[in-house]
Amino acid sequence: MGVIVEAGLRRPPAELPPPGGAKWTAERVLSIRRWTPTLLSIRLTRYKGFRFTPGHYARLGLEGEGGAVWRPFSVVSAAYDEHLEFLAVLVPGGAFSQRLAALAVGDSVLVEKASYGFLTLDQLAPGRDLWLLASGSGLGPFVSILREPQVWQDFERLIVVHSVRREAEFAYRDEILALLNEELFRGARAKLRHIPVVTREPGTAALAARIPQLLADGRLEAAVGKQLRDARRERGR
Repeated sequence: MGVIVEAGLRRPPAELPPPGGAKWTAERVLSIRRWTPTLLSIRLTRYKGFRFTPGHYARLGLEGEGGAVWRPFSVVSAAYDEHLEFLAVLVPGGAFSQRLAALAVGDSVLVEKASYGFLTLDQLAPGRDLWLLASGSGLGPFVSILREPQVWQDFERLIVVHSVRREAEFAYRDEILALLNEELFRGARAKLRHIPVVTREPGTAALAARIPQLLADGRLEAAVGKQLRDARRERGR
């Protein structure tokens, strides 16, 4: 059994010093998808030498007055895609967010050549079930992991729990479900469970509390029809 929770994992400080010129490439914005006024995805060209493992993050830089501002973002795209894609939240008044909100197709984004992180499959013990628990934009790295064919071979069940405040914030829900129609994942339909949680629009989803509360009172396990403690015992077999 594996359980990955997007919160609480090691991440780099937001204000790390910017990398030197030889450590990054200038990529071009291919498209921008605005899920809500404060939630968006950007798709960039990909330097042919950029390598990452699903679950990794990269550091993006946006230039402007006073120099470039850098922030870490998990990669959403698949390791085999020819582009890079990232999911981002716009923070009111944020130096990076102000520049990100003004981006247009064709603009330049700096991408550090290295990728980082420990939110990867090789950090998990083998087992039958993989639980992916995320809130808001924390879903990003899980989308990349789900696009990795190996994860569908390593686990019998993939349980994606995504909590948002409002239904419009369900980024990539359709894309995740559409994976089952792709040739790489055909025959795996029974493996995937997608559990939506909406906390601020009563009646929108069957579950309407935060994930920690749903875990504490057993409602999440009841919705899935699977107990986490049973999955832990499976890991020891």
